[in-house]
Amino acid sequence: MSFKIKKALFFKPIYKLEELPEQNFPQIAFAGRSNVGKSSLMNTLVGQKSLAKTSSTPGKTVRINFFLINDKIYFVDLPGYGYAKTSKKEKKVWGSLIEGYFRNSENLKGIIQIIDIRHPPFPSDIELLEFLSFYKKSVLVVLTKADKLSKSKMMESQKKAKEILKLNENSLVVFSAKTKMGKDEILSWIGSKTLKREILCQ
Repeated sequence: MSFKIKKALFFKPIYKLEELPEQNFPQIAFAGRSNVGKSSLMNTLVGQKSLAKTSSTPGKTVRINFFLINDKIYFVDLPGYGYAKTSKKEKKVWGSLIEGYFRNSENLKGIIQIIDIRHPPFPSDIELLEFLSFYKKSVLVVLTKADKLSKSKMMESQKKAKEILKLNENSLVVFSAKTKMGKDEILSWIGSKTLKREILCQ
């Protein structure tokens, strides 16, 4: 099964749940700690260099950004979590907004949780995965920056992440924005969550 992105546009930011898009399009959310390569992953998937903006200041994004894909799907860029210098007040606002979104968005079909392959999953990564599992959300864990490691180190980190997060083969993908490793697998997963089977092969 293949899924191709032919069109991707920035739709709008939201700062509170009342601003969620009215269209009942399926949504795929992207979540990860600051500086794990979330923007690079999204840009690679849509085939654009700067659709999702990267920030030189970790934790700067304090809103949820919506992108319209193929005029019928939303990619949802969530604020980075786990940044130590973020104020307690901001963390509380982010937590309330993100948790509310996860709990209340009926159109959320899956979450791509992004982790830097060079580091073992942090406690905040584990907490998010447990939270999503409790609410029975479909999650694909993507280990980014695979080109930064040798093949043996990459396989070792992949194995360790699977053990720590208690994942099976189908719930984890190794990705590199530089080499495009894992891109097709991620797109296929997105297609399986958002489109009818007969549309996927068009």
